[in-house]
Amino acid sequence: MGAAIIAGGRLLAAQRGEPPELAGGWEFPGGKVDPGESDQDALVRECHEELGVKIALIDRIGGDWPLALGSGSVLRVWTAELIEGRPEPLEHLALRWLGPDELYDVAWLPGDLPVVEAIRPHLR
Repeated sequence: MGAAIIAGGRLLAAQRGEPPELAGGWEFPGGKVDPGESDQDALVRECHEELGVKIALIDRIGGDWPLALGSGSVLRVWTAELIEGRPEPLEHLALRWLGPDELYDVAWLPGDLPVVEAIRPHLR
């Protein structure tokens, strides 16, 4: 699951620290769903754990975005707004707020990259 957290017309991107093969790549904050947890509850929990913030989910972006060719893993992304707190990189190397003209200034991970253009209309 991934959260496209938007504030002031800018998108929050998070730089991964691990695993080594993904370290340094940029992604939407989020993570995996625990047993018995809904996608939405998992995303709210993961953003609290990774960023120290409380978010509210707004809209789902697209359907299931394939993470790796042939892996069967998918990324589900929701736009979100901050409800409480200021994002801190608790589990990431860095965070960046990207405006519409800066969306490709970071090296997005391959699984997240196709979603970036779908987010652009929400940055107003």
